[in-house]
Amino acid sequence: MIRYAPKGSRLSVSLADARRIIAAGEVRAHELGQPMNIAVVDREGSLVSHVRMDGAWSGSVDVSITKAVTVRAGAEQGQVMAVAGGLPLLRDGDLVGGVGVSGGSDELDHEVALAAAAAL
Repeated sequence: MIRYAPKGSRLSVSLADARRIIAAGEVRAHELGQPMNIAVVDREGSLVSHVRMDGAWSGSVDVSITKAVTVRAGAEQGQVMAVAGGLPLLRDGDLVGGVGVSGGSDELDHEVALAAAAAL
């Protein structure tokens, strides 16, 4: 069961966390040969960081952010959202944010999101 991290707790996504998450996603995207947009939101659903890799489609910038916000909001409500390329970010079982990836097929977006989330 996903717990929602209490407001003001240390259980949030810092900028350093977001940079590490994005870097891991970028590595996987490079391995797959698919430039991506990767977004990280915090426990409140606010954007912490975003990257548009060179060659990534500009039309998927907002999509990656929306995926991150959507899965975080769903997890907060105890719902597992089926969003390809979107995963809640958990620390010690607590919901601390979300990651959203867009720019490839659903399968590629998901693979990059898995690699990114694993970096937390």
